[in-house]
Amino acid sequence: MKQPLKNTKRSNYKRKKRERVIALIPTKTNLTSPDKSLTPLPKEIIDYKNVILLRNGITAEGKIFPRRFTKLNAKQQRYMSKAIKNARMVGLLPFVKKSK
Repeated sequence: MKQPLKNTKRSNYKRKKRERVIALIPTKTNLTSPDKSLTPLPKEIIDYKNVILLRNGITAEGKIFPRRFTKLNAKQQRYMSKAIKNARMVGLLPFVKKSK
Protein backbone atom coordinates (compact mmCIF):
# COMPACT_ATOMS: atom_id res chain seq x y z
CA MET A 1 0.00 0.00 0.00
CA LYS A 2 1.28 3.42 -0.92
CA GLN A 3 1.40 6.18 1.66
CA PRO A 4 0.12 9.63 0.63
CA LEU A 5 2.78 12.28 0.28
CA LYS A 6 2.68 14.81 3.09
CA ASN A 7 4.88 17.59 1.77
CA THR A 8 4.25 18.20 -1.88
CA LYS A 9 4.95 21.29 -3.91
CA ARG A 10 1.25 21.92 -4.25
CA SER A 11 0.60 22.09 -0.53
CA ASN A 12 3.28 24.76 -0.07
CA TYR A 13 2.14 26.78 -3.06
CA LYS A 14 1.04 30.35 -2.32
CA ARG A 15 -0.67 32.40 -4.97
CA LYS A 16 1.09 35.62 -5.90
CA LYS A 17 -0.89 38.83 -5.65
CA ARG A 18 -1.38 40.61 -8.94
CA GLU A 19 0.01 44.08 -9.07
CA ARG A 20 -2.02 46.78 -10.71
CA VAL A 21 -0.84 47.79 -14.13
CA ILE A 22 -0.05 51.41 -14.78
CA ALA A 23 -1.23 52.74 -18.12
CA LEU A 24 1.09 55.14 -19.88
CA ILE A 25 -1.22 56.86 -22.30
CA PRO A 26 0.62 59.01 -24.83
CA THR A 27 -0.56 62.58 -25.06
CA LYS A 28 -0.61 64.35 -28.40
CA THR A 29 1.69 67.35 -28.31
CA ASN A 30 1.79 70.10 -30.87
CA LEU A 31 5.40 70.23 -32.03
CA THR A 32 4.84 73.43 -33.99
CA SER A 33 4.01 75.39 -30.84
CA PRO A 34 6.64 77.79 -29.45
CA ASP A 35 6.94 75.73 -26.26
CA LYS A 36 8.45 72.52 -27.62
CA SER A 37 9.13 70.95 -24.23
CA LEU A 38 7.50 67.55 -24.08
CA THR A 39 5.18 67.00 -21.18
CA PRO A 40 5.63 63.78 -19.20
CA LEU A 41 3.16 61.01 -19.93
CA PRO A 42 0.31 60.72 -17.42
CA LYS A 43 0.34 57.55 -15.35
CA GLU A 44 -3.05 56.16 -14.49
CA ILE A 45 -3.91 52.84 -12.88
CA ILE A 46 -6.08 50.59 -15.01
CA ASP A 47 -9.02 49.71 -12.79
CA TYR A 48 -12.67 49.02 -13.46
CA LYS A 49 -13.63 51.94 -11.18
CA ASN A 50 -11.62 54.45 -13.25
CA VAL A 51 -14.46 55.17 -15.69
CA ILE A 52 -12.83 58.27 -17.20
CA LEU A 53 -9.84 56.21 -18.35
CA LEU A 54 -12.00 53.33 -19.56
CA ARG A 55 -14.20 55.61 -21.67
CA ASN A 56 -11.09 56.45 -23.71
CA GLY A 57 -10.79 52.75 -24.56
CA ILE A 58 -14.26 52.27 -26.03
CA THR A 59 -16.11 53.71 -29.01
CA ALA A 60 -19.41 55.58 -28.87
CA GLU A 61 -21.14 52.29 -29.68
CA GLY A 62 -19.41 50.55 -26.77
CA LYS A 63 -16.82 48.52 -28.71
CA ILE A 64 -13.31 48.15 -27.28
CA PHE A 65 -10.63 49.91 -29.32
CA PRO A 66 -7.78 47.73 -30.68
CA ARG A 67 -4.17 48.24 -29.63
CA ARG A 68 -3.25 50.27 -32.68
CA PHE A 69 -5.71 52.99 -31.60
CA THR A 70 -5.06 52.97 -27.84
CA LYS A 71 -1.24 52.87 -28.21
CA LEU A 72 -0.95 50.47 -25.25
CA ASN A 73 1.31 47.44 -25.07
CA ALA A 74 -0.15 43.92 -24.98
CA LYS A 75 -0.23 43.56 -21.20
CA GLN A 76 -1.87 46.95 -20.68
CA GLN A 77 -4.43 46.23 -23.41
CA ARG A 78 -5.37 42.93 -21.74
CA TYR A 79 -5.87 44.66 -18.40
CA MET A 80 -7.81 47.44 -20.09
CA SER A 81 -10.21 45.04 -21.82
CA LYS A 82 -10.72 43.06 -18.59
CA ALA A 83 -11.39 46.28 -16.68
CA ILE A 84 -13.89 47.42 -19.32
CA LYS A 85 -15.70 44.08 -19.15
CA ASN A 86 -15.79 44.23 -15.33
CA ALA A 87 -17.11 47.80 -15.43
CA ARG A 88 -19.84 46.67 -17.84
CA MET A 89 -20.89 43.88 -15.48
CA VAL A 90 -21.06 46.27 -12.52
CA GLY A 91 -22.99 48.81 -14.59
CA LEU A 92 -20.45 51.61 -14.82
CA LEU A 93 -20.11 51.36 -18.62
CA PRO A 94 -22.74 50.55 -21.25
CA PHE A 95 -22.71 47.34 -23.26
CA VAL A 96 -24.16 49.06 -26.35
CA LYS A 97 -25.21 52.54 -27.39
CA LYS A 98 -28.72 53.51 -26.38
CA SER A 99 -30.97 53.92 -29.41
CA LYS A 100 -33.49 56.76 -29.67
